[in-house]
Amino acid sequence: MLPAGASILDIGCGHGVPISAALLEDGYVVYAVDASPSLTSEFRRRFPGAQVVCEAAEDSSFFEKTFDGIIAIGLVFLLGAETQRKLIRRIAPALKKGGRFLFTAPTQRARWRDMLTSRESVSLGAEEYERLLSEAGLRVEGEYTDEGENHYYACVKP
Repeated sequence: MLPAGASILDIGCGHGVPISAALLEDGYVVYAVDASPSLTSEFRRRFPGAQVVCEAAEDSSFFEKTFDGIIAIGLVFLLGAETQRKLIRRIAPALKKGGRFLFTAPTQRARWRDMLTSRESVSLGAEEYERLLSEAGLRVEGEYTDEGENHYYACVKP
């Protein structure tokens, strides 16, 4: 939904594959944030032209920029409930007017141990995410589920 050349912030970018890699290939300008020194180092090695910083998502400066789009795939539910709330409140000011935010989180309220990271995961549930997003100045435009049963919230800053 964004034109080539748009700026996109990938929060929780990991080593950059496949999300940032696909965005860069499609002509987007990618900025990336991850809390892991080893993953940001690998991201930097793979994509020397992209900007990446090693910072916790909830405390990141977000490069002191605003973006056309922000994505957080596979991250939000790995954070504690209060940290998720803090991060969502910080997203809207980092988006340009008309900017888009895409993130993944289950629709049901739940706690579980993540299979990939072994970390406790928390879903606040669709109703709470929609409330938080609305309070932050974002509107949910759509929700999607992929073949792996990952649930996506597609938001816009009006």
